[in-house]
Amino acid sequence: MSSEPTSKPATPARADGSIRDKMAETLRLEASMIVAASARLTDNCDEIVNLLGACGGRILLTGMGKTGFVARKAAATLCSTGAPAIFLHPSEAVHGDLGVVSQQDVLVAMSNSGETEEILKLIEFMGRNGVPVIGLTGNLNSTLACHSNFVIDCHVAREADQLSLAPTCSTTLMLAISDALAIAVMEQRGFTAEEFAQYHPGGSLGKKLLLKVSDVMHVAPAIPVTNQSVTLRDAIEMVSHRKLGCLFLTDRDGNLSGVLTDGDLRRCFQSWKGSLDQLMDSAAATVMTKSPLTIPSHQLAAVGLRTMEERQITVLPVIDDGKLVGAVHLHDLIKAGLA
Repeated sequence: MSSEPTSKPATPARADGSIRDKMAETLRLEASMIVAASARLTDNCDEIVNLLGACGGRILLTGMGKTGFVARKAAATLCSTGAPAIFLHPSEAVHGDLGVVSQQDVLVAMSNSGETEEILKLIEFMGRNGVPVIGLTGNLNSTLACHSNFVIDCHVAREADQLSLAPTCSTTLMLAISDALAIAVMEQRGFTAEEFAQYHPGGSLGKKLLLKVSDVMHVAPAIPVTNQSVTLRDAIEMVSHRKLGCLFLTDRDGNLSGVLTDGDLRRCFQSWKGSLDQLMDSAAATVMTKSPLTIPSHQLAAVGLRTMEERQITVLPVIDDGKLVGAVHLHDLIKAGLA
């Protein structure tokens, strides 16, 4: 019986200096193409961004092959920044999907050569139906460039591989330009962080942009609060019975006077020279932290987290209209997925 020949596993390439140098060279090359393109931008960028920002329908993005993936990503970026956009596959479009196009739409067509057959068929249809076309191409003399309402120069001197064949620098540049357009449209429309959050309700990003202090704060009767005349003995008992590790002290009008924390208690006991009974019978207000940091209930919870991290504290009293309405703890923010 003959046995199957055994093949030796391929030896993995060593990440030596030559490989690192080649990778670094590719990154520098692609970066240089983006810098060069930025210098070629013209005043028609204003008109392009105004056209996209005022689009009453949808922004259609199209491209074939590798450029098609860039167009898909560009559509996703525009959608996430509040501009309705879809990817329109050029081949499928000319075989029945053109029904999604309306005269209120704008087409952004990507083709390095500017002569992609399926793209040109799309351009012809858009021209007959009065749909504006923005062409992103590396050939300003191409059919795409000549039949577009606006053109952005996406020319690259070469691709990144030794044969200058694989779409690398050209697709990277188109991706960067589409990002630049999306950001410009976003700023032109005055897109806010709150609006951004509405389109990203899932995951940590949505939580950071949507979650308010009021959503995670502790409220009465869960928050330990008493008047500032309480003795240190009674204050310690109140702190021990609650899980926040602190006690809020208020004046006669209910305004926050200070916060008594575990740290305040430790420092007090370490520095006290008299009898223990004398200390325990003293007013808690004498050792509390006066004028503590506070936060309003409508503030983003992420702001509270950042404040706690910067000031190395674990609890923030929540104050609305001068009154103590709650407390937010670092552990609650972490549990909510903000950290």
